[in-house]
Amino acid sequence: MFDALKAQPQDKILQLIAMFREDTRADKIDLGVGVYKDPTGLTPVMRAVKAAEKKLWEAETTKTYTALAGEPAYNMAMRRMILDGAVAEERLASVATPGGTGAIRQALELVKLADPKATVWLSAPTWPNHPSIIKYLGIPMAEYRYFDAASGGVDFAGMMEDLGRVKPGDVVLLHGCCHNPTGANLTADQWAEAVELLAGRGALPLVDLAYQGFGDGLEADASATRLVAESFPEVLIAASCSKNFGIYRERTGILIAVSKDAEATKITQGNLAFLNRQNYSFPPDHGARVVTVILEDAALTADWKAELEEVRLNMLGLREQLAEELRKATNSDRFDFVARHRGMFSRLGLTEAQVNRLREEHGIYMVGDSRINIAGLNAKTVPVLARAVASVL
Repeated sequence: MFDALKAQPQDKILQLIAMFREDTRADKIDLGVGVYKDPTGLTPVMRAVKAAEKKLWEAETTKTYTALAGEPAYNMAMRRMILDGAVAEERLASVATPGGTGAIRQALELVKLADPKATVWLSAPTWPNHPSIIKYLGIPMAEYRYFDAASGGVDFAGMMEDLGRVKPGDVVLLHGCCHNPTGANLTADQWAEAVELLAGRGALPLVDLAYQGFGDGLEADASATRLVAESFPEVLIAASCSKNFGIYRERTGILIAVSKDAEATKITQGNLAFLNRQNYSFPPDHGARVVTVILEDAALTADWKAELEEVRLNMLGLREQLAEELRKATNSDRFDFVARHRGMFSRLGLTEAQVNRLREEHGIYMVGDSRINIAGLNAKTVPVLARAVASVL
């Protein structure tokens, strides 16, 4: 049987990680993998996480299964953090998932279960795992224009024109904040226009909220998601705790479904639990309990928010420094958009040949489309990157 299997294409980011590890140069720089790193290059365990794990270790008395949907306390805490009352609780169903990827997968499984013919619209570009999962599930797919490479901003006119072709019941995947891979985000006014258009078209929004707290702040980063949630009868929200709690390996996520009324919510909740059972039965629990402990303890919540803000401001500082260094190195304002972007990622607008030269000649690793992880830099490596970019232009 296995003789019939075909080799699958390698994940480009995982391939890049392997290449970086094999590079023996001491001054190499990794801007490919999408994890936060502090100025020393470490992805730290947050203070509140350590404290919560200690409390959990002292209080936990069993490792038996949790519920199919995950612990109710985790679901409630996450729904409050993300939506803050934007939608009545009776309209909310949710399940804990293995990270944000698991939430996206379960959201798409629910779409397929409800309407196999529904088309899922993706921004061009988007996180590569979005189209990969959609293709694997055999769901129809379309793209809407999003990124304007010339300006480094959003092609809002093109986006609105394309979304004007969305049909009732189609799913439109939106990045709640910190667009991956571009870092370019809609303004509040643009969000309002897009929501009005999509509501008029009868679309079902699927919001991918992987970076809440990494852009303009924990509350500001949730504002678009809350606007979407309160503007449609049905919404899907896939959220991750990997970045804002720094618990990547614990695989902690949630899928929230907004239904039109309490009766519909019961059916939606039952289907979400059913899908969990078919996929992995009970979701991972350790990370979810850590998050719950933090969000239910005022002191731990305050410390977590403070450290999350330190993380956010560090990335903003790196963005401003990089934009300034690139301006000096290239004697142009071509890269000023880097300072306006938010989150971990930006696309520099380099060709694949230029990206290859950066890797081969300077030991600087980034994805082929020139997406860089801002958090992979520090104050010393920013000028190094700027000079190297200028040398390959």
